[in-house]
Amino acid sequence: MALLAQNPYKQKTFDLSGLNGISDQTLEVHFGLYGGYVKNTNTLNEQLYAMIQDGKAGTPAYAELTRRLGFEYNGMVLHEWYFGNMTSKGGGADISSSSALGRALGESYGSIDVWKKDFTAIGSMRGVGWAVLYLDPDTGRLSNHWITLHEDGNVAGFKPIIVMDVWEHAFLLDYKPAERPKYIEAFLSNLDVSVAEGRLTGSVGRPVG
Repeated sequence: MALLAQNPYKQKTFDLSGLNGISDQTLEVHFGLYGGYVKNTNTLNEQLYAMIQDGKAGTPAYAELTRRLGFEYNGMVLHEWYFGNMTSKGGGADISSSSALGRALGESYGSIDVWKKDFTAIGSMRGVGWAVLYLDPDTGRLSNHWITLHEDGNVAGFKPIIVMDVWEHAFLLDYKPAERPKYIEAFLSNLDVSVAEGRLTGSVGRPVG
C-alpha cells in the first residue's frame, strides 16, 4: 500500500484514432472516463494508506473505501485491457484455426465460430457491463464470462485474453441502446488479433498505466 501511494498509476494513452464504427468522439469521452478510474484508484490508495498509518484500519469508513477500491481498480484495469486489444491498423483479422489462439478456441468451444457466437451473445445481454474471454492458466481452457459492474464476475487467477466494454458509454454516441449488436460487430472488426494471441502465449500483457 505504501508503494502504491508513493508511486501512483499514470493514465496510459492509446492511439486508436480512426477505428471502424467507433468514433473518435466516443474514444475521447471513453478515455476521460478511464482517466477518472486511474485518478480514483490513486486517491483511494492514498486515503487507505493514511488511515492505516492513523490506526483506522478496520473501521466502517476504512471498509467502505476498501469496497470502493475494488470498483475503481477493476474499472482502470479492464479499460487498459480493452483499449489495448483494439487497433485501427488492420484490426478484425480472422483468427487462424492453426494459431495458438485458434487451436485453444477450437479445443474449448469446438470451433472459432461457436466461440464468436457465444461471445457476441454474452455481450448482447441486458445488465452486462463487460464480456471477457478468459484463460484458465492451470488448464489452458478458454471461457467467456460476463461482468456486471467491474468487480462482479471476474474469475480469480484467470487471465483476460479478449476484453470488450459493452456499457452504453462505449457506444451511445455512435449507436442507439438497441443497436448494441452493431457496436459488438464494430468492436470485433477492430480487434487486434495479434495482441489477443500474445496474451494467450504470454508475450503480451496488460498495458499498465
